[in-house]
Amino acid sequence: MTQYSTDAIRKSYLEFFKSKSHLAAHSFPLIPQNDNTLLLINAGMAPLKRYFTGADTPPATRMVTCQKCVRTGDIDNVGITSRHCTFFEMLGNFSFGDYFKREAIEWAWEYLTKTLEINPEKLWISVFHEDDEAYNIWVDEIKVPTQRMVRLGKEDNFWELEVGPSGPCSEIYYDRGEQYSCDEPDCKPGCDCDRYVEIWNLVFTQFDKDEKGIYHPLANPNIDTGMGLERVAAVLQGKNNVFEVEPFISLIRKTEVTSGKKYEADKKSDISFRIIADHTRAMTFLIGDGVIPSNEGRGYVLRRLIRRAARHGKLLGIQDHFLHQLSQDVVLGWGEAYPELKANQEQIKQVIEIEETKFNRTIDQGMSILEQYCQEMDKQKEETLSGEKAFKLYDTYGFPFELTEEILKEKGLSVSYDAFKQYMDKQRQQARQARQVSGKESWVGGDLKIEGVAGTVFLGYDQVKTFAQILKLYNADHEAVTSLEEGGFVVLDQTVLYAESGGQVGDHGLLIGQNGSATVNDVIKANNDIFLHQVTLQEGQVLNVGENVEVTLNTIDRNATQANHTATHLLHWALKTVLGAHVNQAGSQVDKDRLRFDYSHFEGPSKEQLKVIEEKVNEMIAQNIQTTVNYMTLDEAKNSGVIALFDAKYGEEVRVVAIPGVTSELCGGTHVTNTGHIGLFKIVSEGGIASGIRRIEALTSLKALHYLNQIEERFYQVAQLLKTTPEHIETRVDQLQKELKEKDKTIQAMKQASIEAEMSDLENQFTQINDIKAFILSLADADSDTLREVSDKIQDKYDDAVVVLASQNQDKALFIASVSKPLVKKGLHAGNIVKEVAKVAGGGGGGRPDFAQAGGKNPDQIEKALEKGLEVIKDMIK
Repeated sequence: MTQYSTDAIRKSYLEFFKSKSHLAAHSFPLIPQNDNTLLLINAGMAPLKRYFTGADTPPATRMVTCQKCVRTGDIDNVGITSRHCTFFEMLGNFSFGDYFKREAIEWAWEYLTKTLEINPEKLWISVFHEDDEAYNIWVDEIKVPTQRMVRLGKEDNFWELEVGPSGPCSEIYYDRGEQYSCDEPDCKPGCDCDRYVEIWNLVFTQFDKDEKGIYHPLANPNIDTGMGLERVAAVLQGKNNVFEVEPFISLIRKTEVTSGKKYEADKKSDISFRIIADHTRAMTFLIGDGVIPSNEGRGYVLRRLIRRAARHGKLLGIQDHFLHQLSQDVVLGWGEAYPELKANQEQIKQVIEIEETKFNRTIDQGMSILEQYCQEMDKQKEETLSGEKAFKLYDTYGFPFELTEEILKEKGLSVSYDAFKQYMDKQRQQARQARQVSGKESWVGGDLKIEGVAGTVFLGYDQVKTFAQILKLYNADHEAVTSLEEGGFVVLDQTVLYAESGGQVGDHGLLIGQNGSATVNDVIKANNDIFLHQVTLQEGQVLNVGENVEVTLNTIDRNATQANHTATHLLHWALKTVLGAHVNQAGSQVDKDRLRFDYSHFEGPSKEQLKVIEEKVNEMIAQNIQTTVNYMTLDEAKNSGVIALFDAKYGEEVRVVAIPGVTSELCGGTHVTNTGHIGLFKIVSEGGIASGIRRIEALTSLKALHYLNQIEERFYQVAQLLKTTPEHIETRVDQLQKELKEKDKTIQAMKQASIEAEMSDLENQFTQINDIKAFILSLADADSDTLREVSDKIQDKYDDAVVVLASQNQDKALFIASVSKPLVKKGLHAGNIVKEVAKVAGGGGGGRPDFAQAGGKNPDQIEKALEKGLEVIKDMIK
C-alpha cells in the first residue's frame, strides 16, 4: 500500500477485516445510546460495551469499526503537545467469544506489514509480563526477535475495571529512529521519550474480576483492539505530529489565510493554530451527532470547545466570526467517511455561528476586565485571583471559568476554584429559591420569611379533601396577622393542594372554617418546603390562626392539569423515539388549559415528524395504560434507567412515575392513573426559542376537542368564502390558482409592453463619465423584477454601462445596480455601489461585482441615495 492518507488507511482497515469475516459497522454516534455512565463516546469499544458484558447480543461475533471518539480530560494539553486531540478516530476489530490471541496477533501483524507495508524491523512489541502465551505467539509464530520484545507491568499492559471483564494487553510500537531517542542505553517501549510511538493496542479480555479482586477465567474470552487513525497516518507519512496530517493540516492552512499569520513561525501562535484545528473538528462532529451548546453535560463540553477556539482566534488577530466557515472545511475533509456531517452541514454552521455571536458579545469586555485584575495583582504582588472576581467575570460578563484559568496560567498566575465554586453554589441556591416564587412577586415578596414551621405535609397524591390547622396568616402586605378578612396567605400544617413546582402550576381549592370560607387561587412553596396558599375572602368572612379548616381540592382543574402533565411524559418519550435519544427536557409548564414542553434538538422537526410524534402519544393514550408510582433511592432510580437530570439535587428517596413499557421519570407532580384519562392530544405549535432549544405547545382532552372543532368551523367558513363545499375546497383552490396565473400572465404582458414603450426614453437617460455611461434612474411603482429587467435591457445594449435603479415599493425603497463585464475588469463593483446607495435610505445590501440589489427603510431618501450612487461611481473610476 503506497497511499497513506487517512481515508485510504480507514478504508483498507475495514476492508482487511471484512476479508477476515468481520461485520463492518459505521461509527456509532458520539452521544452514548442506552448508557448513562458516559457523557460522550471515548473509545472504540464504548458503544459495544453491552455486547462485551452479554447484556445484548451482537449482530455478529466478529466486528470492525472506525469509531468517532471525544476525550476532554486532556483538553489543557491540546495544542501544547503534538499528541493530544479532543476528537479522534479509533480503528478497532472485536471478537465476542469468537477468536482470541493468536488470530488477533497474526492479523495485526499481517495488516501492518503486508497491507500498510511497514518495515517489520521498525515494529516493537510489549506484552504483560505474566502473559507467556502472547509472548510466545509473537516470538515463535510471528518471529519477532526477542530484542524487540518488552515485558511491562500491570500499569502499562493490563486493562481492567474495578469489577468485571479484564485482561492483559499487547501493544505495537513504531520506532521513529535514533534522532528521537533520549540516548539512554535502555531506551525502548515504555520510555517517556518520543522515539517509540504506540500505534495499536490489543486487549485480551480473558478474566472476570470479582469484588475480592480475584480473576476468574472467562468461558468465552473477547478481543478488543484500538489503533488511532491519526497517529498511524502520521507515522506512515513521516510527520512529526498528527496536526501535519491531511486533512488536519488544511484546517491550519485555512486559518493562516484568515489570520494572516504563518504556522511554525512562532511557538505561541502554533498552539493557537493547533487548538483551533482540533476544536473545530471536534465541535463539527459533536453538532453533527446532535449535541447543542448549553451550560451542562455534553452541551457544556461543546460550548467550551467553541469558546476556547474563538478565543485563540482572537490571539491570532481574527476579530470576525470564522469557526462556522472553518467547520465547512471539516465537512469537506471528513464528509465522505461520515455522511452525517454533510446531512447536517447547515445546522452545524448555524449552531457554531450563533455561539460565536454570543461569545463575541462578552469576550472583549471580559478580557478587558481580566487584564485590569491582572494589573492589580501585579501591583499587589499577588499570584492568585480571588474566587469572587472569577465569579464576577463568569456571572456578569459570561466569561467561562476555564478561560479565566487558562489565561491566568499563560501569565504564570492562578485562580481559586474552591472559592469560585462557593459563589457558584450560592447563586444556584438563590436561583432555586427564585424559581419557587417565579411569577408570584405580586403577592409573595422576598421579605416574607416563614419561621417556626417545619414544613407542610402534602396529602394530595391520593386525597381530595382533608382537615388542617391554620399555623400562620399574612395580609396582602406580607405582614403576619392573627386574623384574615380580605386577601392574603395561609400556612397550614397539611394540605391536599399541590404547590407549584416541576413545571406544574399550583392547585385551586377552598378553605372552610368556623367563621367563613376562602377561595384558594394559587399555592407555591416558600422556605423549608412550606406551602403558601394565596386566598381571597368574601366580605364578612374571616380566618383565624389556630382554627381548623376543611381543605377541598378543585378536582376539575386538577384533573385537567394532571392530564397535561402525564401528556408531557408521553411527549418526551415520543420525541426521543422519533428525533433521537439526544433529546432532553429543557423546561415545561402544565396547567388546566395547556401544556408547554421545551426540549433540546439541533433543528426543527419536519411536519411529518411532528405528525408521527403526535400519533405516538395518542396511541399510548388509546391503550389505556395504568400509570405507576414508586419510591426508591436515587441509585436505584439511575440503575433502572429512569429519565432525570442527574446533576440536579434530589433527596435520598425519589419518586418515580412510570407508564409501564413506555417511559419512567423522576417526578413529584400529579398524574392521571390511566393514560386513557388524557382523552386526546393535539400539538398546536412548535418552534425554536433559543440556540438548540425548541418548544412544543399542546392541548389535551376537551381543550384539544374544542380546538379541533374551531378548526373545523373555520374550514366550513373558508368553503363558504370560496363558494364551494368542504369536500371540494382543493378543487376550487386549484381552479382559482389557475385563474390567478392567467391574470398574472396578462399583467406581466402589460408590464412588458410598458417597459418596451419606455425603454427608448430610458436608454438615452445616462450621464457620460469619461468613457462610461452611468444610468442613475428612479422608476415609479416598479418591483424588483421590473428593475432587474430594465437593467438587463440596458446592459444588453451597452457594454460600457453602470446602472443604478431605484423605486418605492409600498413603504420601502428598492435598489438595483449592475456593471458591464468590461467595466468589472476595470475595478467597478455593483455590490459596493448598491451598498453605499442603500445606506442613505436606511438600509443595506450587496452582491456580485456585476449585479447587486438592496433595500432601504426610508423611501423619501431615494433621490439623495441616487446622488450618492453617482458619487461612488465617479470615485471608482478616478
